[in-house]
Order: sequence, then structure tokens, then C-alpha cells
Amino acid sequence: MYTFQSLTSSLSLVPPIPQKPNLNLHFPITSNPSFALKFPVQVCVGIRIIMDRLKAPARLMIVSDLDHTMVDHHDTENLSLLRFNSLWEANYRHDSLLVFSTGRSPTLYKELRKEKPMLTPDITIMSVGTEITYGNSMVPDNGWVEVLNKKWDRNVVKEEASKFSELKLQAETEQRPHKVSFYVEKDKAQAVTKALSEVYEKHGLDVKIIYSGGMDLDILPQGAGKGQALAYLLKKFKTEGSPPVNTLVCGDSGNDAELFSIPEVYGVMVSNAQEELLHWHAENAKGNTRIIHATERCAAGIIQAIGHFKLGPNLPPRDIADFSDYKLENPNPGHEVVKFFLFYEKWRRAEVENSAVYLASLKADCCPSGTFVHPSGVEQSLPECINGLRSSYGDKQGKQFRVWVDGVLATQVGSDTWLVKFDKWELSGEERHATKTTAVISSKGSDVSDGFTWIRVHQTWYKGYEGKDDTTWHF
Repeated sequence: MYTFQSLTSSLSLVPPIPQKPNLNLHFPITSNPSFALKFPVQVCVGIRIIMDRLKAPARLMIVSDLDHTMVDHHDTENLSLLRFNSLWEANYRHDSLLVFSTGRSPTLYKELRKEKPMLTPDITIMSVGTEITYGNSMVPDNGWVEVLNKKWDRNVVKEEASKFSELKLQAETEQRPHKVSFYVEKDKAQAVTKALSEVYEKHGLDVKIIYSGGMDLDILPQGAGKGQALAYLLKKFKTEGSPPVNTLVCGDSGNDAELFSIPEVYGVMVSNAQEELLHWHAENAKGNTRIIHATERCAAGIIQAIGHFKLGPNLPPRDIADFSDYKLENPNPGHEVVKFFLFYEKWRRAEVENSAVYLASLKADCCPSGTFVHPSGVEQSLPECINGLRSSYGDKQGKQFRVWVDGVLATQVGSDTWLVKFDKWELSGEERHATKTTAVISSKGSDVSDGFTWIRVHQTWYKGYEGKDDTTWHF
């Protein structure tokens, strides 16, 4: 099968865009909507960890492409991504699922995470839908491997392809158990693809050949792909009796079209979507009101879709100028954490007024005997730490300085008390620092709508992201 899809398959971190995309795209799921029902599903460790954390069906599952969808390579400040991060951690992390679906190999995916302020997804689909992993430790889904092994022989695939002088093998990092990748000149791609397909058919192999970016040729099992991987996951959740209440898929290019073909999902094509995806939509899903073409780029378009389909809150805390005038409909510990560190960023960037009223409000949110354990190991008084912020007002003004939190998970340990764990990140210029953070907070009154009180905060340096100067790390 010959398809044009926009994938990253070299060490360039910005995927090339086809100059003349082949608009005659074919996607197996489009012509076979019952595809999701045909998987033999086995329960794996990763899915069980997710189910145990949520304890109920996910309120929302977002499945998003990365390059030029969740991540905007033209947004040097990464503001749309940071806006999404604040929305997710404050309102969705505790009861929803975040899935990244990318053409990147694990190697290039990890490189992107080092470069951009990305959250940790619950599930990662990589290498054009040939690899599924769970959590930060990226536990592999062996059941998916078994599905892809059918009518697939990597040795034969590689051996036969190596007989074509027109093909040049890509870097070893891009060769995966169910993906063999080559470079090929554009004017030779179609003939090579046709000849390869005939060779594999004679060997009884059921493969998918994808040509993209004007030079990249990937050979995969026919059952692989972003859409097939998502269908497999949805079947798993259904088998567990906990299918997501709503699923939103997000993409910008032709290889994301499979995602939009899954029945009953909502979909958003970001405003910067490429021609091949827009053409696919016009030909296959124009009357589908569950799919929209956003007017906003990348992550901002995803936020727009959440609001358009009324899937939940869509006002990122990062967009709120003054929290004192803002009342959250459903307060939760995650929102409290996001709010605190957003104020901390704005204070140091001098984006809020240098007012004692703000610091007094922060101190009122801290237990008078509350403690803060600095990542250096030094224990301090929480109120004193708030007082210490006076001297750091505006010290990052006009500089590249951003703060975000990742993986905010709160466990109720008392009638009015929560243990909250998360990673706190700071980007200052070219340097990135992070701590594993544990906080104990309690509700101020009988109801969480009265607000929260910080009792204790304990931080330890994240390995590889330690601060060089302990005196500049306040929280």
C-alpha cells in the first residue's frame, strides 16, 4: 500500500513536509469500522496500573500527535504547550488519560521530551503505531507485539528491501522490531514501492509501505498504524469494563487520518493541518460533526476543541491573570498546585504587581508551622520561604523563565488531607532543573471550595536536572 504520511524518520527534530502530497490516501480502518472488535486482547501490567489509578472510566482520553499538533515548533516560548499543560494538570490528570501518538522512534521521542516542556503521558504510541508503552517507565504492551507479529518477518522484509539499490537504510535508531526504514529519491519511490509490495506478497507477508516527506520509506506490518493502535487500546479498556467516557483525537497530517476514522471519537484537525489531512477529511468525513478544523494552532487548537465539544473545563489556569477573582467550579488539589507555581513564575517574571497583599495571601494559604524541605536537604519554615520571595521579585523579568508541573496525583489520606506528588520543572535560559515533589495539603473548611492550606513540601533533585546554585531555587 502506497501512502503519503508526514513522519519524523531522521535525526531532524522537525518532520519534513511533503512538497506534493499524494492525496489518494487509503486507511484500512476507514473501510473497516469494525476493526476495533477484531483484536485478541490480553491484560498487561501497564493497563492495570492505569485502571488502578483511575478506579473508574476515564472522563476524557486525549490522543494527540506530537510534532505540529501538541508541539508547535514555531512557538519559541512554547506557550500553547504550557497552556495545555496547566489545563491538564489542574483539571484532568486525576481522572483522565493523556496519550501521545507519534511517528517518532523511542530515541527521537525521548529527545523531544528533553527539548520541550512536555507532560508525561499515560500511554505512548510510537514508531508509526508499532509500539505501545505505559507510564513514565514506558512498560511495553506485549499483547500488541503479538498482534503485529502475524504475517510479519522482519528478516525477510529487510533482506528483500536490501536488494533494491534505490533504497538507503536509515540510522539504526530508526530500525524497530516492526518498522524497517529507508531513504529513497522521490522520483523512484512509486516504482520501488510497487515492486516491493509484489515481492512481499509472494512471500506471504502482509505489510504496509509508507512513503513520506519526499524521502522516507517505512515498511510496517499491515496491522500497524496510529488508528489500529488506538482501536486496540479502546478494545482493552472495553474488556476491562472501563472504556473512556469521551475520546478526543488530535492531528495535523495524513498519518493522523486513521485516528479520525475510529468510530465515536471526537476529533480536531489543528489550524495548521497539512493539505493531505484536510483533503482526507473532505473526501471521507466532511459531514461528521464530531470532527472540527480548529482556528487555533497546535495545542491551542486542542484546547479549543475541548470547549467546542463541551468535554470539560477549557480555561487554562495560565490564562488567568488574577486568581483572587477566579472561582473554580470543582476545586481540587491539582489545581491548587498548578495555581501556586504559576504565581511563582509570574512573580519572578514581574508579571504581577509587586504587592505585599499577594505574599500575605500566599502566607494565609500556608500552615503557620508548615515546613519546606529544600532539595539540598535543608528544612525551612513555609511562611519564611514566602517572605523570601520578596527579594526575588522580577529577577527573571525579560528572560526566558518558565515553571510547570507534571504528573500531579493526589491521594486522600484523611477526611480533609491529601498527599500530592508531582514533578516540578523550571526552565531558565538554556538550563532546565527539576525536583520530585511531595506536598501535604488540607482543606481550609468543611468543603474544598473554601480553599487549601499547605502543610508540608518536600523536594529532591531529579537525577540529571540538579540545580547548580541552591540559593536560586525557592520552591
